[in-house]
Amino acid sequence: MKNYRVAITAIALMHVCAQAQTRTMSLAYQVTHVDQGSPAISPDGKKMLYVAVIAGVEELFTMNLDRSGSTQITHASGNHENPLWSPDGKRIVYSSDKNGRSAIYVSNADGGEEERLSDDRYEYIHPSWSPDGSKVIYCSTDDLHPPQKNPSEIFSLDLKTRKVQTLITGGVNTYPALSPDGKKIAFRRIIGDMNSEVFLANSDGTDQRNLTNNRAYDGWPAWSPDGSRIAFASNRNGNHRIFVMNADGSNVRPLAPTEGRATEPRWSPDGKTIYFSNCASVAWGTDCQVFAAEADHSAP
Repeated sequence: MKNYRVAITAIALMHVCAQAQTRTMSLAYQVTHVDQGSPAISPDGKKMLYVAVIAGVEELFTMNLDRSGSTQITHASGNHENPLWSPDGKRIVYSSDKNGRSAIYVSNADGGEEERLSDDRYEYIHPSWSPDGSKVIYCSTDDLHPPQKNPSEIFSLDLKTRKVQTLITGGVNTYPALSPDGKKIAFRRIIGDMNSEVFLANSDGTDQRNLTNNRAYDGWPAWSPDGSRIAFASNRNGNHRIFVMNADGSNVRPLAPTEGRATEPRWSPDGKTIYFSNCASVAWGTDCQVFAAEADHSAP
């Protein structure tokens, strides 16, 4: 009888185990997602300025390049985007819609003593500095009625005289960046519905020419510290990835075989590393993170 009970118990356990193995497992899904990007490295190469979404709002943060000491430097109800350090590392410039319309602001590097730079004629985005820190260039927004694009212009503001000069007009012109010697300006121009190119012009807006000449969506130009190369993003190989080319548009090569949507490249001050934003679809959501790659080890 004892052996009979043991046999019955064993059969029952086998039945329970079989049921457990054939039962459909639950599907796990990701609840939280990270959204941070727009990296910019300080002139001394020790800190990174970036954007992170907190409670649905884009705020500015700094951290050491060893990933320590993350500090939030803006605390407003509106979004803060496209931050960049001044050449001396004492100030930052960025765009913000905290007052209902996107405008250009400058503040101390720790986020204090904020000052609005742009006027009320348009909404403005994508600010950057002149090499000597005396001017800020920026553009009017091209996203008044997204996804449709509207004409946008590029401007230069003298921080001492507050004189505004219109540099680039005609079409959709965004992401302006002055060369390290201050003589050239690279920018993105959208041509048609699906084509975007990196253009080059003199710093006064004259002699405009197409550098990329590709049917893909090219943009987000960033100069290397020595002015010999330009990093940009393109979807010419499928997903958006970071590419590097000579300043005259020659020798285009991919930087790294990333997956997702890589944009917003920025060089380290020594020109050895390129930092960029990369957004990838993860579990019915999107995660955006800051990536880095060696500038002189381009992928095949």
